[in-house]
Amino acid sequence: MNRVRLTVAQALVRFLGAQRTERDGVVHPLFAGCFGIFGHGNVAGVGQALLELETEGAPGLRYYQARNEQGMVHAAAGYARMKNRLTTMACTSSIGPGATNMVTGAALATINRVPVLLLPGDTFATKVANPVLQELEDPRFGDVSVNDCLRPVSRYFDRIHRPEQLPSALLSAIRVLTDPSETGAVTLALPQDVQAEARDWPAELFAPRLWHIGRPIPEPGALHRAIALLRASKRPLIVAGGGVIYSEATEALRAFVEATGVPVAETQAGKGALAYDHPQWAGAIGATGTAAANSLARMADVVIGIGTRWSDFTTASHTLFEQPNVAFININVAAFDAVKHAGVSLVADARAALESLGAALSDWCVPPAYREEVARRAAAWRDGVQRAYTLGHQPLPAQSEVIGAVNDASGPRDVVVCAAGSMPGDLHKLWRTRDPKGYHVEYGYSCMGYEIAGGLGAKMACPDREVFVLVGDGSYLMMSQELVTAVQEGIKLIVVLVQNHGFASIGNLSESVGSQRFGTRYRYRSPEGHLDGGLLPVDLAANAASLGAHTVRANSIEELRSALAAARAADHTTVIHVETDPTVAAPDSEAWWDVPVAEVAGLTSTQEARAAYSAAKSAQRPYLRPS
Repeated sequence: MNRVRLTVAQALVRFLGAQRTERDGVVHPLFAGCFGIFGHGNVAGVGQALLELETEGAPGLRYYQARNEQGMVHAAAGYARMKNRLTTMACTSSIGPGATNMVTGAALATINRVPVLLLPGDTFATKVANPVLQELEDPRFGDVSVNDCLRPVSRYFDRIHRPEQLPSALLSAIRVLTDPSETGAVTLALPQDVQAEARDWPAELFAPRLWHIGRPIPEPGALHRAIALLRASKRPLIVAGGGVIYSEATEALRAFVEATGVPVAETQAGKGALAYDHPQWAGAIGATGTAAANSLARMADVVIGIGTRWSDFTTASHTLFEQPNVAFININVAAFDAVKHAGVSLVADARAALESLGAALSDWCVPPAYREEVARRAAAWRDGVQRAYTLGHQPLPAQSEVIGAVNDASGPRDVVVCAAGSMPGDLHKLWRTRDPKGYHVEYGYSCMGYEIAGGLGAKMACPDREVFVLVGDGSYLMMSQELVTAVQEGIKLIVVLVQNHGFASIGNLSESVGSQRFGTRYRYRSPEGHLDGGLLPVDLAANAASLGAHTVRANSIEELRSALAAARAADHTTVIHVETDPTVAAPDSEAWWDVPVAEVAGLTSTQEARAAYSAAKSAQRPYLRPS
């Protein structure tokens, strides 16, 4: 057997560079590169290994310098999402704060079912000089390091105590990364001494390896039960989740709904599964949904969830599906999600399941009156969106007008990226999505700070599309550093920075629960001791310019439209700063979200909010109808 003498880190990066995925006969590299920030825990190991690859010009992982460890994991997740989870990035950090900075990014990736590989350095396996710099000493456990924080937010975790352990750990890690039902963050913790240790490795370890991504078909009995339910239904509704897009099932979905007339509502991750102007499109569903989709959900007798994990936003905290005998059909590659709501469980690939249902229901469709009802409600919502786009609000524009201007500036294949605050809810309702990959809003974790980093990853994954990042001032202040990475790498982003002087989304929520927007506005502390003084003199446009981005201040919607046109024509990253009025709400979703209100309070505002909360909560119900 041929042997190759390499360090653990050198073997690791060469192995990762040789991994491929395949689905439907199309081969993809599993890893497009490695983001990294180096410290004493990884500079002599993974850092040296990446340098060797670059110096030798050998095939493997291209290194990308990042500015924040959390941000680089977000960028990797954004990349993997745009690649439909078939290609991702690795992320390496030192032990200590670099490693713990990645915990938030790992949680985001795992919650969103997106594959990302984390390679944090770790303390010495040999323990020859304990305690070392940045070591967590726990008097109860001698084998703990800060990397153990990554265990609960990783779908697979291993610590490489010895070189001999590496091959089996690598195969286990890649198995999880390439399994659509299991994927998420994967962590291989690398003690810094082990990284630098050499070993003779079998050459086969570095040979190209193909990981096949299958399309599981529905079990015949479950398929038969689902077909029987649909044939008996009069008002069925599809809820399309991210699984429709990840499995590249959008054409199968379109063919199915055109043949049967079943309308489609979309989750945040599933938005774009059907074009916004399609006759069967009902729009976003749930607490941030459209009045059209939510009204159809209330009357639905059968709900077909495809690739959705049924979050509380999607179900309006279990108040949305009102019919007493509503039945669920859950199509999901993950059995964990397919059994939710006690529905008929089709553990299958979304495209394979839709094709099977379509073939079996070729002679069935919804009643004509229901088709007409869907078309009428969807048209009314589209008219409302146009009004929200063109409010003409003065003196500051409404956020919906900013969304309208960006939507008008974007092309059919362009991408909008967002994550947290009031913007995702408004985008879910209002964005006119024309392409399955055109809507990139992270709402599984709703992580402030994802926007610019995630946008960077999205643009790296699809350089032929314009990427519009919409970010509020609160989220920008939490994490904007990856603008520097975009400038360094010549990766063009169009960032629309919406300034509303505070946490607008939580301000609205605070008001709705009777807490009077407390702690949500960016103000000086007044002489009375409250944070209700004048506006803070924070200049975020100047900050963006200091990070190397071309910056424009738009003082009106007309100026915003001009700035967007110029940014499209440019070849560099542009940040457009626009101030909005946070008190102008988007059209109402007519749905509820369960956020408990204080049961006892001296404030009248809280007392009133509690009464409203108790009334809304009475509509909550479990979905436990026997399948």
